[in-house]
Amino acid sequence: MQTTMEQFQNVPVRNLIWKLGIPAMLAQFLNVLYGIVDRFFVGQIQGEGELSLAAIGVCAPAVTAISAFAFMVGIGGSSIMSIKTGEGAPEEAQEAVNNGFFLLVLLSAAVTVLALAFRRPLLFLLGSSEEMFPFAEDYFCICVLGTAAVLVGTGMNHYILAQGMARQGMLTVSLGAVVNIILDPVLIFGFGMGVKGAAAATVTGQFCTLCYVLFLICGRNAQVRVRTGGCRWAVMKRILSIGSMSFLITLLDNLIVMFLNIVLRKYSAPGMGDRYIACAAVIQSFMLIVGLPAQGICSGCGTVFSYFYGIRDYERIRQAFRHLLVLCMVYIGSLFIIVQMAPEYFAGLFLTDRDSIQIASRALQQYTFALPGIAVQFAFVQGMTSMAKINYAFPMSVFRKAVYIICVFVLPLYTGVQNVFLAGSVSDFIGAAFTLLLFFAVAAPEIYKN
Repeated sequence: MQTTMEQFQNVPVRNLIWKLGIPAMLAQFLNVLYGIVDRFFVGQIQGEGELSLAAIGVCAPAVTAISAFAFMVGIGGSSIMSIKTGEGAPEEAQEAVNNGFFLLVLLSAAVTVLALAFRRPLLFLLGSSEEMFPFAEDYFCICVLGTAAVLVGTGMNHYILAQGMARQGMLTVSLGAVVNIILDPVLIFGFGMGVKGAAAATVTGQFCTLCYVLFLICGRNAQVRVRTGGCRWAVMKRILSIGSMSFLITLLDNLIVMFLNIVLRKYSAPGMGDRYIACAAVIQSFMLIVGLPAQGICSGCGTVFSYFYGIRDYERIRQAFRHLLVLCMVYIGSLFIIVQMAPEYFAGLFLTDRDSIQIASRALQQYTFALPGIAVQFAFVQGMTSMAKINYAFPMSVFRKAVYIICVFVLPLYTGVQNVFLAGSVSDFIGAAFTLLLFFAVAAPEIYKN
C-alpha cells in the first residue's frame, strides 16, 4: 500500500501545492490570532491600554524567539523524514521523528529556566522602560511557562504536515487559537487580570494544541509515529544542521523587532518613546498576518520539495517553485493593497488615541511599500531549505535582514525617527532582488544539472 507521500507522484504539482498550502495557511492565520487578539483586547484596557500594548510589543521578540527552536527541530527533522521516505529508507525516517521529539523536550526545559532567570535584563535590553516593566514582566513570565507547549506542539506539528496530514495540521493550530479567543475577554476583563489574562489565555491555548498534536503523532493514523528510544547524536546533529537556518531566520526576525524598539526609544522625543513602540507593535501585528500564514503555505508545501528531491524529479521541483510563488504572491499581494489603501482601519483596532492612530497608519504604509518582495523570499528560501540546500537558503534570508538592520540604524540619523519604518520596504525590495539573482545564477544550475 502506498503512503500519502508516495501518492504524490500521481497528483499534479499544482494540486499538491494548493492542497497542502491552503490548509496550512489557514491554520497559521488562526495562529496569528494568538498575538492579534491579545493586542486587540489589551489595547482597550481603560487607562493603561497603550502602555500594556507597548509592553507586549517589547516582549514579542523574546516570546516569539522561543518558537525558533520549534522551527529548527520541526523543519529540520521533517525534511529528513520526507527525504528518507522518498529514498525508500523508512527506518531512517523513523529515527528523524524519535530524535526530533527528544530534542524538543530537552530544549523546552533549558529555555524555560534560562528565560525566567534572565528576564529583567532581557526585557530592558528589548526596550522596556521602568514604567512599562511591571506589565512586560507579568506577560513575559506567564508566556515562558508555556514553552514546552510551544516547542513540542509546534515542532511536532511539522512532522504531521510532512506526512500529508494537512487537515489535521490545520486543526492543531485552530484548536489553540479558538481557546485563546474565547478566554481573552473573559480573563482580561471578566476576571480583571489585564495583561496577565492575555498571557494566560495564550498559554492555555498552546497546551490544548500540544495535547492534540501528541494524540495525532502517537496515534495509529500517523504513518511515522513517535517511538521511545533510539536517540542518536548523529541524527540530532543532522536535524539541527538542516533546521539551523530556520532557527537563525526566526531569531533574526526577532532581533529586527528588538533593534527597532531600541532605536525608537533612543531617538524619540521625550515622552514619545512608549507611543512609538506601541505603534511598532501595531506593525508587528500586521506583519504577523503577512508572515505566519505565508510561512504556513511554505512549510505545508515543504514536503513536496523534500519528496521530489529525494526521488530526483527535477521537473516537478521546478513546477513546485512556480506554483508556490504564485500562491504566496496572491496572499501577500492582497494584503499589500489593503494596507496601502486603508492603514488607519487596522491601526484603529489596537489604538484609541487619534494621534497614535495617525502615526501608526503612516508607519504601516512606509513599512509595506515593497511588501510583495516577501513572497519571493518565502517561496525560494523554503524550497531550498526543504531540499537541505542550506548553503543557498541561508544567504537568501540573511541578506534581507542585514539590509534591514543597517537601515534601522542609519535612517534616523539622516531622515528622523519618524522615517525609520522605511527600513522594511528597502530591505524587502533589495532582498527579493538578491534572492532571484542568487537562485537563477547560482542555485538553479546546480539543482537541475541532472
